[in-house]
Amino acid sequence: MATCDVCGRSENMPYHCRHCGGTFCGEHRLPESHDCPGLDNWNDPEGVFDSGFDDSVNNRGSGSSGWLSGLLDTGTGGPLGYFRGNMTFVFLGLMFITFALQFIVFPPLGSPPGSQLWNAVFVISPQHPEYVWTWFTSIFAHGGFFHLLVNGIVIYFFGRIVENYIGSRDFTLLFLGSGALAGLGQIGIEMLQGGITGALGASGAALAIMGVLTVLKPDLRVYLYFFIPVPIWLLTIGYVVISVSGALGGPGIAGVANVAHLVGLLIGLAYGRRVKGRKRMPNQLQFGGGRGGGGMGGPGRGRGPF
Repeated sequence: MATCDVCGRSENMPYHCRHCGGTFCGEHRLPESHDCPGLDNWNDPEGVFDSGFDDSVNNRGSGSSGWLSGLLDTGTGGPLGYFRGNMTFVFLGLMFITFALQFIVFPPLGSPPGSQLWNAVFVISPQHPEYVWTWFTSIFAHGGFFHLLVNGIVIYFFGRIVENYIGSRDFTLLFLGSGALAGLGQIGIEMLQGGITGALGASGAALAIMGVLTVLKPDLRVYLYFFIPVPIWLLTIGYVVISVSGALGGPGIAGVANVAHLVGLLIGLAYGRRVKGRKRMPNQLQFGGGRGGGGMGGPGRGRGPF
């Protein structure tokens, strides 16, 4: 059984839109019936349905530019066609691959967690903000399996809705941009305070995604532990209170990059206001995994996860 993303009706044989990746009943299976975001991109002079990942589909010249356009084609049958509607899963895969590099590949090579090389590859730090690659590798790196698991749950459930709503290209920019800015915000505060901890984790990006959903559908019901219904706006307020308290030195969760949480959430709220009204949103969402032993991001094993 599956539920329609528009009306919530349960379907034994649902339809899956190949343009936006959503799940729909027979009444809403056509793109025009569920406000498919791909309809806004029907501007290809060759009559090819744009994937929504790249707005430059109408520049399919010959020569080198034509070759490059073909290589970067995210349409059906294109080399990058898989990424259309699947960037949530791509990012989740990169998180687990990075985790394996952190704790399985690097230690036998003489670079265990906390070593100079390990930190230089995976941790964004106030000592080395010029290590530009860590602005992004730190998004996918995590301080432990629980840290990875909780962020993965949030991104899996929330990310798919946001990606379907704004398209894969914009979702990619949102995820990477908010994650990088959250990390830079965290180490910026540490530099002002003389801190040397650094940070890693995808919670900045995850909270940006949650911020977008809070604006788009504030009454969206999130089922914590799969059975406790909570409106998403209440979760968002809870994270704001905890993060602000921790950032100001009050009660909070030890080892958590509170500033990164706030930066990611603010980016998501601002972006949500920008895109609000594009299409209809589902009324509920089953979300398994509450705060557990440290909430989104989890405790940091000597670093500030986010």
